[in-house]
Amino acid sequence: MLQHTHQLYEYHIWANDRLFAHLEQLPEDVFHAEVTSVFPSVSQTFGHIYLFDKLYMAVLAQVPNEDIFPKIPVWTEEARGKTVDEMRGLFAGVAEQFRDLLRRTPDPDKAMTIVHPKYGSLDTRFSEIVQHVVNHGTYHRGNVTAMLRQQGYAGVPTDYIFYLLDRQESQG
Repeated sequence: MLQHTHQLYEYHIWANDRLFAHLEQLPEDVFHAEVTSVFPSVSQTFGHIYLFDKLYMAVLAQVPNEDIFPKIPVWTEEARGKTVDEMRGLFAGVAEQFRDLLRRTPDPDKAMTIVHPKYGSLDTRFSEIVQHVVNHGTYHRGNVTAMLRQQGYAGVPTDYIFYLLDRQESQG
């Protein structure tokens, strides 16, 4: 059985993949169409999720802030203007890097302190930051569903319960 932290991250990957598979079935212009929402397009929403997956992976790997902050514009640019397929490839890459980090972390509940120059210091646990990454993705996948509905298209269920059902069926 997967450790809970690993399972939550696998859910995050599953939900993103499910949404990408759905987007691949829609007209190409849906991904970049401008809408009035949290972000101006589905593609920019995914760019934001990608950026923060990369950022928090670096935080969890205990990369110093002075090494992380200069990479933010690079990660932002990596996701700009991508097709659905290209964005899915970026997500697959970060998912493998994240899985590797999880494999190299024997205690997912290990204590850690995160220091941010603006927000201060946070005493937390590795697993709580992974939970944040998953929650962040869930929130923005909801934004994507709203954006698709604005454009006249249905979303696709990505709730955790559907992941559990899908996992049970595939193991069944």
